[in-house]
Order: sequence, then C-alpha cells, then structure tokens
Amino acid sequence: MRGGRIVAIERAPRIAQEVKPIISQIRGFAEYGFPESHSSSFALLAYASSWLKCHDLAARASLDAGDMNALASSNALESLAGNRRQAIWQARSAVPDKGLLRPAEIIEELVELERPTDAENVSADYRYVGLTLGRHPVSFLRERLSKMRFIPSDVLAGFSNGQLARGCGIVTVRQRPGTAKGVVFITLEDEAGTVNVICWPSLVDEFRREVMGAQLLGVYGIWQCERNVRHLVAKRLVDLSHLLGELDTRSRDFH
Repeated sequence: MRGGRIVAIERAPRIAQEVKPIISQIRGFAEYGFPESHSSSFALLAYASSWLKCHDLAARASLDAGDMNALASSNALESLAGNRRQAIWQARSAVPDKGLLRPAEIIEELVELERPTDAENVSADYRYVGLTLGRHPVSFLRERLSKMRFIPSDVLAGFSNGQLARGCGIVTVRQRPGTAKGVVFITLEDEAGTVNVICWPSLVDEFRREVMGAQLLGVYGIWQCERNVRHLVAKRLVDLSHLLGELDTRSRDFH
C-alpha cells in the first residue's frame, strides 16, 4: 500500500497537467454554449408566449371572430391551445366585446376537449390549408393498398427497366401539353415520395374518367428506368378515391 501511495503521489503532477487542458475546454464551452444573451432571449420569448396565452391573441392583434376561427381551423394556434379542437373552442370566446365591454375580462372554467386523431388532423389540414405537414393520407391506407399489391414509390424507384409494377397515390399534377399529341402526364404522391405516370392517348380514351377525375389513382403498368429517369407507363387505371373518405384533395391541372 505504501508503495502504491508513493507512486500515486509521484504521478499526481503529471495527471494534473494532462487534465488541465480538458478542464479548460469544458470551462470555455460552458461560458460560450449558453451566454447571458441566450438566457435573456429565452426569458423574453417565454414571457411573450405566456402573455399571449393569458391575454388568448384576439385582443392584442385586433382580430375578429373570422380571423380567429381561420387561424384555429388551420392549426396555427396549436402551440397556444394544445390542439386544433381546443383552439377552435377557445377562439370562439377569445374575441373581445365591442364598446364598453371591450376591456372586460372573461372568466370561465377551461373546457378540456378530446384531442383530434391523426386522421382527423390530416383531413382538417387538407380542408383548410390544402396540404399537411403531418402524416401523409396514403400512410393510413398502406396496409390495405399492400394487400392490393400496390407498391410504395420508394420501392418502385428500385425496380428494373421493363418490370411490371403497380403504384397508387394522390393525384397532385395532371399535364396534357399541346406538343405531346394527346399524352397525359400524371404525378402521384404517397407517403414515400412521387411517381410520374405516362398515359398514352389510347389509354386516356379508355380510362378518361379515371384520368381526369380520380383523387386517389391506382396504376397498373410497366416501369421504365433509363439514364436515371423513372416513370410508370400506365396499362390500366382504377379510381380509388372512395378510400379517402371525406378527405378533399385537389390537383394542379395544366393543358
């Protein structure tokens, strides 16, 4: 033991010298990583957001009932209210009265509403905004589409040229250029990406209703991949829009 203690004492200065740069680095990072300016900015943001929650946004920005309902419906107030359904409820009572009652404070018990499901949020996003930053609508249908042997876009991207393929997605773009001699180009979107579909004139004539009107389109065809250009040449189309339920999607159509 005495020998061990003597060795430890002899090594102490060298160990301290090796540790010193590490301590300096830690101290430097601590001083730089969260300076006073950061803490001050965070405190200001926390105070401002708390003030808005307390004094609910309509009075401060002079918003009317229509403005508040539009913001709540599009889920812009989720961070203030917790979820879209709660925001819509609170927005209805957040608009201040006019005239003498304008400065009056509204005091009432907070009503806790059930949080919307992911599917309900996606449907509302499309209804009020036209798109969603949450789950893609096709992701809810993937199990059913897989049973119908429809392949996700990221898997199709790895198919070989000339391989039989099935794709399905929401129609986001329809193009029928005047120089294409009747060919219609369709872009399908699923939870993994997009698929470009080519519809020859003869197929357009046979499946005109599906080509021009489907929101969710299933395509049976042949995969083509040449020089990193990939697309699905349609041989048969099926309108699967009924699977979207009440979801309202719109495509951009160019002629």
